[in-house]
Amino acid sequence: MTKKLMKGSEAIGEAAVQAGCHLFFGYPITPQNEIPEYMSMRLPQVGGTFVQAESEVAASNMLYGAAGSGERVMTSSSSPGISLMAEAISYLAGAELPVVIVNIMRGGPGLGGILPSQSDYFQATKGTAHGDFRLLVLAPWSVQEAANLVQDAFDLADYYRNPVLILGDGLIGQMMEPVEFADSREPIKVLPPKTWAATGHNGSKPRSVINSLFLDPEELERHNFHLKEKYDRMERDEVRYEAHGLDTDYDVLIVAYGTVARVCLTALEELAEEGVKVAMVRPVSLFPYPSAAVREAAAGAKAVLVVELSMGQMIEDVRLAVGRSKPIHFLNRVGGMLISPDAVIDKIRAIEDGSSEEVRHA
Repeated sequence: MTKKLMKGSEAIGEAAVQAGCHLFFGYPITPQNEIPEYMSMRLPQVGGTFVQAESEVAASNMLYGAAGSGERVMTSSSSPGISLMAEAISYLAGAELPVVIVNIMRGGPGLGGILPSQSDYFQATKGTAHGDFRLLVLAPWSVQEAANLVQDAFDLADYYRNPVLILGDGLIGQMMEPVEFADSREPIKVLPPKTWAATGHNGSKPRSVINSLFLDPEELERHNFHLKEKYDRMERDEVRYEAHGLDTDYDVLIVAYGTVARVCLTALEELAEEGVKVAMVRPVSLFPYPSAAVREAAAGAKAVLVVELSMGQMIEDVRLAVGRSKPIHFLNRVGGMLISPDAVIDKIRAIEDGSSEEVRHA
């Protein structure tokens, strides 16, 4: 393996190609434009097809048809573009079609701005679209991890027959870091043949019907229970997180994800040099959320600090994990403004000296 300096969006595109994705449907929107730009150049080199659709709505419905034929397919967009794809994403989940969707988040609401944000957490994990369905959501904190998670996402999508969302803020899409790709890669799951795919019927293969419409209410109920069983397996088997500093005594536990967690890690390391005891749990899977890991880590702390580029969306999952057992504090910036290590350090000190106000209980 050799390292190559790549922009995050380009690394995401290359990871998809090396994972066997030869079909990409998308529409340009900042700050993820380099993903479709890269795919438009790269896919013809491997016999693939890039389509710039007339809209995000069209692109997301193209996914439905291509995934229904058993192909590995992908799209990418940014915040309002994902909102336009919402209806089709529900159809994809309802029809159990494996696709990979990348959201490089920008500020909002509305058109907002093109700078980094984490304000789509609720959309990704709680309310992407109508109906009872869930997306498996993975949140990278580096360009290398973004590439790795994209490749894992294709395996997970095929294994669960479910859309998988890669959720990154604008920094992930735009920053450049060294990336390496393995010369060969084994799937992270044992993947069954796609006997369900609609690839033609000539008498030797049962007819395949790709559908999310169930007019019989009893049949639709059975289908919903079937989907719920799948989501329960995700919660059992697909929790991912990273812990820092849990092997020592600590007074404050930080919970942060994505590039914000890298800022927090820098603060944690600087505080450690001063003898201040801080630990961190970084959720990598946002659904399923690493609730048990957060709860167990919080048990050893006097207080919990949630750090986000939003108005506090992940606080709800931290609160569900921790309950009322520990005070929860919050540090944030929004609108494309970034958090600095110094701001995290100042907040930790405020928690320790009692000048930080904890988040109110609901």
